Amino acid sequence: MTEADRLTSVFPTILVLGPTAGGKTSVSIELARRVPPSEPGGGECVIADSMQIYDGMVIGTAQPTIEERAGIPHHLCGTVNPAGEPFTVRDWLDAADAAVADIRSRGRVPILVGGTNLYARAWLEGLFEGPGRDDAVRAELEALPAADLHARLRSVDPASADRIHANDRRRMVRALEVHATTGVPLSEQQRQWDETIGARPDTRVVVLDWPAETLNRRINARVKAMMAAGFLDEVRRLDDADRLGPQAIEAVGYRELREHLRGERSLDDAVEQIKIRTRRYGKQQRTWLRRFLMVPGAIRIDPVDREPNEIAAEIAARV
Repeated sequence: MTEADRLTSVFPTILVLGPTAGGKTSVSIELARRVPPSEPGGGECVIADSMQIYDGMVIGTAQPTIEERAGIPHHLCGTVNPAGEPFTVRDWLDAADAAVADIRSRGRVPILVGGTNLYARAWLEGLFEGPGRDDAVRAELEALPAADLHARLRSVDPASADRIHANDRRRMVRALEVHATTGVPLSEQQRQWDETIGARPDTRVVVLDWPAETLNRRINARVKAMMAAGFLDEVRRLDDADRLGPQAIEAVGYRELREHLRGERSLDDAVEQIKIRTRRYGKQQRTWLRRFLMVPGAIRIDPVDREPNEIAAEIAARV
């Protein structure tokens, strides 16, 4: 084993977390160019985002561009058919384990880039599985209209009803299935799991910690840039090809722009709703990120008024 291979083998997997529009992509790419310290350019990125995994959903999910990926391999980005079977946390975790093992086998450093906090948590401490599937209960629930599902969920599990969108049939059915088969609300079963986040010995957590006001300005600017880059045309192409499945359509912006294309809302209203949803999502993420900062060994990074290469250099030095 060469000295470069030895250093790579002991260099930890890096999990880069931060809110939406927080610059994770740029920072992770710069970081990949700086690790391991003995042989810069030995990092590869593994996407930990539940919407960036979909093929064709490039602009609206802020997938790394072809130019950004140049020279830095990316895994689990644009690899899943958005009209196919639901892609679960378990699917992602299995694929991420395989990708990281492959990267390690080639003497390189895995950098997980987190946009979905549930994925990040599953990576660190395994998956909250819940009870098994009950096909009979599920068939009964799937026959109900979305409004009835949400009303029923509100009556048996208000906390889950607050968290799950009224159009997200898949998650509503699962929450109701869990209650029907166990008698205990899903939110209650998750509560203990939610209290703390465990550490993983081979992984170092890095959190880009943006203040709310600055992040909101970045979000508004990014939505504007996405629209200028052709987000509406992207949604039109996917919708025309019937590729926006029930899980993919939940990505922020896709439902709103599809409603505009179908004459159900104005473009200005659609864009404003995208900004509002994204800001809410950013707020939710920042709440979760405070928990990740409590993971032993977690590194907090203040990214305000700093370039990605400067941030990446600090992370490489501290890791």
